[in-house]
Amino acid sequence: MALLVVLFGTFMDLLDATIVTVAAPAMARDLHAGDTQIQWTVAAYALALGAGLVTGGRLGDQYGRKRLFLTGLAAFMVASALCALAAGPGMLIGVRAGQGLAAGIMVPQVFGIIRASFAPAERAKAFGAYGAVQGLAAVAGPLLGGLLVDADLFGLGWRTIFWINVPVSVLALAVGGRALPESRSASSARLDVPGALLAAAGILLLLLPIIQTGAWGWTWGSYALVAAGIAALALFLAYERRLTRRGDEPVFDPALLRIRAFAVGLGASVPFFGGIGSFFLTLSVYLQNGTGRTAWETGLVILPYALGSIVTSGLGVALAAKAGRLLLVTGSLTIAASQLVLWPMVKDGDDPGYWLLALPLFIGGLGLGLAAPILVNVVLAGVPGRNAGAAGGVLSTANQIGSAIGIAVLGTIFFTAVTDSATGRPGLHDHGHALGIVLIISAALYLVTALAMLALPKAALAHPE
Repeated sequence: MALLVVLFGTFMDLLDATIVTVAAPAMARDLHAGDTQIQWTVAAYALALGAGLVTGGRLGDQYGRKRLFLTGLAAFMVASALCALAAGPGMLIGVRAGQGLAAGIMVPQVFGIIRASFAPAERAKAFGAYGAVQGLAAVAGPLLGGLLVDADLFGLGWRTIFWINVPVSVLALAVGGRALPESRSASSARLDVPGALLAAAGILLLLLPIIQTGAWGWTWGSYALVAAGIAALALFLAYERRLTRRGDEPVFDPALLRIRAFAVGLGASVPFFGGIGSFFLTLSVYLQNGTGRTAWETGLVILPYALGSIVTSGLGVALAAKAGRLLLVTGSLTIAASQLVLWPMVKDGDDPGYWLLALPLFIGGLGLGLAAPILVNVVLAGVPGRNAGAAGGVLSTANQIGSAIGIAVLGTIFFTAVTDSATGRPGLHDHGHALGIVLIISAALYLVTALAMLALPKAALAHPE
């Protein structure tokens, strides 16, 4: 029951990170939002979540993972209701950031709770279930989003994608209060507030100009913000090392980066999830604004991706200990292949039709199911139990930063290509040309991911403790 509760929280978090992609065109029309505001609506959640996860993990280690999980879930519920009540794009973007911060408190507790609830021999399966949920939510979001937008329940339209979180969260809070075990780190060290602030500032400064590229362009101010972000993150690592040498407990222990599986898997997560986040946003805009499909029809087009993920996710978990690295490489290459198969179908501005689209999307889902569940185990392999929350926070942070960067960079490339290609109102040819560019870049990201995964130790998954 404890596993079901935390997996539900994980699913809801990831669902809200992806469900907006299908609803984005309807939200833009209703709130009169521009292209940059559409990107912000999706990326603000990932950005705020990424900025808060490391601190959230450490708070759970110190003050109780059950307590922080339920607190984050309650805040997530309130933020969801405020999203549904948004009167304009500015309010929606701001509350989405609040929703991301709430998830940043909730999500990193999952890893510590799993460790506290399961014997060592069972933890690999529990983490595998977490990975399967992670992959499934990435594709279930667009399908559910399309259904809710087109159903227009009570005349609420896209707002139902947020209202649905409220009653479900109430149920999860009631069950979680009884079923979740409390656990915390044995350490009584004070929270590393300066380190937490430096990490959040560095991530924000680094991603802000990337997300705002469409509105600002690349000026000296943009480069200055990127440089400031890099400097803040370098200062963060230096400060954390200093705390470690003094015997204090930092918000992130740099020694974790010396664990080969953790460091390599962490680096591979960024392009992996960057490709996923940007792909579904640009595909959704292409399908609705380009081919004229409804939100529900868009969700149905994406359904084969979900089915492919379901087919292989169980196989990946079962074979992880024997062929973990091979599965990761194969999964990444399979996703890259799916992008390359889809590219010639859309680049010239044609509408391939449902079944031709379904084939490459199903192939992509097969690759996601092989890689996503295993990637979690790789990153957490060899991490000491006392650092479970912090390591889980770093893992999820890398995923969210990758997603935010992908949405910012590839989203900007997509919308810019649509505008540059159009001679009047953008049509199918303009959207197809833009999506083709994104697909080529996305395929390259997965090839890079596959190469990075070749550096993983072969036995990383055989010893998830």
